[in-house]
Parts: sequence; C-alpha cells; structure tokens
Amino acid sequence: MPSTQLNFGTSQRLRSLCRLLLRAEKRSWEVPGGWKAYSQANKPDPKKQAGRMSHLKNRAEKQKRQRERMESIEARLVAGQKNELPRQSKTLTLKNAVLYDIPTVAGEKKDTSGPLPASYSPRFIEAAWYAWWVKEGFFKPEYQNQLPHQKPDVFSLPIPPPNITGSLHLGHALTVAIEDALVRWKRMEGCQVLWVPGSDHAGIATQAVVERKIWKERGALRQDLTREEFLQEVWNWKEEKGNDILQQLKVMGASLDWDRACFTMDSDFFQAVTEAFVQLHEEGLIYRDRQLVNWSCALRSAISDIEVENRQLEGRTELSVPGVQDKVLFGVLVTFAYKVEGAEGEELPVATTRPETMLGDVAVAVHPDDLRYVHLHGKRLQHPFTGQLLPIITDSSVERDVGTGAVKITPAHSHVDYELGRRHGLPVVSVIAEDGTMTPECGEWLQW
Repeated sequence: MPSTQLNFGTSQRLRSLCRLLLRAEKRSWEVPGGWKAYSQANKPDPKKQAGRMSHLKNRAEKQKRQRERMESIEARLVAGQKNELPRQSKTLTLKNAVLYDIPTVAGEKKDTSGPLPASYSPRFIEAAWYAWWVKEGFFKPEYQNQLPHQKPDVFSLPIPPPNITGSLHLGHALTVAIEDALVRWKRMEGCQVLWVPGSDHAGIATQAVVERKIWKERGALRQDLTREEFLQEVWNWKEEKGNDILQQLKVMGASLDWDRACFTMDSDFFQAVTEAFVQLHEEGLIYRDRQLVNWSCALRSAISDIEVENRQLEGRTELSVPGVQDKVLFGVLVTFAYKVEGAEGEELPVATTRPETMLGDVAVAVHPDDLRYVHLHGKRLQHPFTGQLLPIITDSSVERDVGTGAVKITPAHSHVDYELGRRHGLPVVSVIAEDGTMTPECGEWLQW
C-alpha cells in the first residue's frame, strides 16, 4: 500500500499516545505478576504455583514484545517527522461516468449493437429504456393480451401514495422496489397486472409546509390570504412536489401504469367519497353528531388521535405552547369555591388543573357516598362570572380522595367530562374559540 505522510499535529498525538502506553507497560513490568501483585501471605500449593509461574513468564514475554513494538512505532514516527513535507490538500477525483450518447428519439428503442462499457455504468445501461417500455405499453394490464402464456388471474394493487409534503426517501424506495419486483414477477407468470401510481394530499402536514413556504417567501400568514388564494398556493405546491415524486418513481424504473395516475383530492375521488358518505348516512350506517376533537389552534384544524402526544404530568411542569414565547405552567392543582344557592355563607370548593375552563362549567359532581356533601345533593351553585346556576350531581366515577372530592364538569373541554355530561344530559358549552381566544359565552366582561 502507498505510504501516507502524517501532518505535525497527528504525529505529535501519536507519539504522546505511544509514550503513555510505554510508561503504563513499564509500571506493569516493575510489579511482579503484572498489574496486580500477588500477596505473599497466601502460600499456594506447588502445582498451582508452577502453573502461575508459567503464566507469568508468558505474560512477561508478551509484554516485552509489546514494548519493543511500541518503541519501534515511536522511532518511525520521529524519523517520519524529520522528513515530513508541508501538508498538501487532497482533491478527490471522481471516475468519469460513461454516458449513452447515441441520439435516440424519446420512446424509440435503444441501439444495443455497440460495445458495452468496460465497467458497469448505470447512466449508460439505463438510458432510453424506460421511455420505450412506457410507449410499448408493457406496464398496462391490457398488455397481457399479447402474452402467449396469459392466465385468467388478475393482480392489482395501488402504490402506497406518498405525501406531497416533499420528495421520496429511502423508505419509499424500499417499498417501490419490493412492489415492482412483485408486479414484474406476476407479469412473467401471465397474470393481468395493474399497478396504480398516485400521491396523497396529507392535508394537515401539507398545510403546515405551505404555510411555512409563504411565510418564508412573503412574510405572510395563512390568515392574510383569502381561502381561494391559499388553496391556489396548495395546488401550486402539489403540482411542483407531486410531479417531482412521479419523476423520482420513473427514475427508479417503477413499472406503473401512468395513464391511471391519481391524486387523493382529484375531483373524481372527491365526488366518489362524497357519494359514499351520503349513501352510508341514508342507510343509517353512519351518523353526524357533536363530538370532542383534538383541535390545533395554530393549524385551525382537527388532529387525529395518532398525531397527539398525551403526557401524564406528576406535578408542576412548564411546557412550550405554539404561539407563546415563554413556557406555560401546567400540572398545578388550583382550588376555588362556588357559593351554594340559598345558603348564606356556604360554599363548595372544587379543585382543577385547568381553571380557565371554569367559565364553561355546567355542573359540579360529587361521589354519592361522600358524607361531606350528602346534604348538598340536588342543590345548585352560583357561577360568579356568568351568573348561571350549576346543579350538584352525584356520580360514582368521582374520586373522593383527589383534590376536594368535588369535580367541576366542563363537557366541551374534557373527554372525561364529556362522557360524564352525556350520562347526565348536561349541555355542552364551548368557551375557547378556534384561535384559542375566549368566546362570548364567557360573558361580556371578558370580551375585548
């Protein structure tokens, strides 16, 4: 192998390392038996002593060879530095790629009469073939009619539609490679094969990407644009990234039927989905109702359960909230009291980690067997801000040992409260708007 000159810094570090190792080896040689001295108080039997002496002798010889090797390395390093030349920067030279330079009209068959390159060159081998395959219709299910060994079997699958949020990655390439091998194998077996290409709108993810794009380019928010203007930005993004994805699939040689390429938000699919939902509703298989959703005030959109990270807080915890510069404190149990209607000076204390939702309280629940509150069953409480009268209800799901044992019920802002409210027929009052501000239901005193 060709020798390599070491620069000054590397030589210095290697010599220092060699000296440290030599000093360590020297200390081990000076101690009988290596790194650990054997106690003279213990007197082993002659057989064990003979075996140990043989072991120590072998170790001493090994250490001697190691010392000589390290001294030799240091000597070579010192000699190498004396003759060391000034450090020269290396420049990597890439091997010239062999290209297919025979003029070929797009879709025409490649000229294979010439000699192949001496070594494998992907750009030479792959050039011009794909366009010819597509033109000949090899990837279409109708091509089966030209096969002498055709079978009645049908093999059809859609490509898992990649999101139009960006370009394909290694995971997409692996999936496409496996599926391409399957469909080509089925074609060779004589099956009628259809492999459908397409891409997915990935609504929320794409919206976030487009919002960042227009902010970077224009310094504008989505709210600064009309609905039509923002939708046009999304479609422009789809045309750009969607076409990039399809071109990547073609470069990989995926044998897809491009005449059937589709997008999940194409008008035909949109109408088909709408028709399907209408039919299911008319048949009573699905229904429309008011339910709690995971709402993002930043995106102004509902979020799927699988996209939400639930965290159980053990106590005071500061968390980052979108749109807020400083961290927000969570996990603090706050206690306040509602006045009991018709009972002068009597109050019912409740504990909560979300005091801001008390403006949407519609009831207070206690455990039916909690003796502290038996005398309040069926009575009502006065809300200090909205003036509403809140019923005191009993429910066995209330934990008597948590907080005060009395729980405020806000069905519009808690999944637990929502289920409890449904059991007792309580109204759902939303006091937090889509943008995170408080709604008029909180009272005029809170409106700007």
